[in-house]
Amino acid sequence: MTKLSQAEIDAFHRDGYYAPVDVFGVDEARRWRADLEAFERTLPPGPVSAGNRRKLHVRCPWARDLVEDPRLLDVMESLLGPDILVFTSTFFIKEPNTDAITAWHQDATYFGLSPYEHVTAWVALSEASIEAGCMEFIPGSHRWGQLAHGRETLPGAINAGARSISQPIDTSTAIFAPIGTGQVSLHHTLIAHNSPPNRSNDRRIGFGISYIPAHLRHGGSRRMSATLVRGVDRHGHFDLEDDPRTLSAAAQAEAHERAYATYRECHAEQQARYGVLG
Repeated sequence: MTKLSQAEIDAFHRDGYYAPVDVFGVDEARRWRADLEAFERTLPPGPVSAGNRRKLHVRCPWARDLVEDPRLLDVMESLLGPDILVFTSTFFIKEPNTDAITAWHQDATYFGLSPYEHVTAWVALSEASIEAGCMEFIPGSHRWGQLAHGRETLPGAINAGARSISQPIDTSTAIFAPIGTGQVSLHHTLIAHNSPPNRSNDRRIGFGISYIPAHLRHGGSRRMSATLVRGVDRHGHFDLEDDPRTLSAAAQAEAHERAYATYRECHAEQQARYGVLG
């Protein structure tokens, strides 16, 4: 797989998502999964904190390798142009045979980026079948604009704050988008999507990478950081993050803590902006 074809680009802009995209081999994805699980084994016992799921490309060399893999960036350049930043990245993990869901939401709610040109590349490090709880999209819902996300907490939701879209939406046209290990799903920052529980016998592991063109701005009260992965940053709207492959282990952890702390403040501020927090 290199760049998307014009037909694939047109389908993405029409529907707000495109899947599956063949990018990585199964063995490659399994190696990245092994890297992730080796990292998890270094963490304290108990539930994994949000900080140890987000922006790991700032801390872990293998995650930085993944977000700037040229094959994946060729795909993203088809949609975003030649100058590309990673605003954040998140491991979305559902343990086997559990009730965790992702409720209906829009990614734009949490990021504060404008214009609405952010695209998530969701890389499957394990099988993301319907049984395993793959994503479900409402085609064309990226044209609905930013929707309110309510204060009601949904049991089992792994959304930030367990919140979801609060206004009525038509889900009758929703489509599941299963992808195999090593495949990628692409979706627009405004598309309404969710995912059901993982009823399979394996972990469902997805790495959601938030790619943005370098000209985007962040509208929050804090200046944000991002990682330049292709081209040139001619705009200077973000502080550029260090490459963990050039840092000591201690410096990697410090860089990640700084980047995640600022991102966490941004996340809370944007939730409040759209009515997520009371």
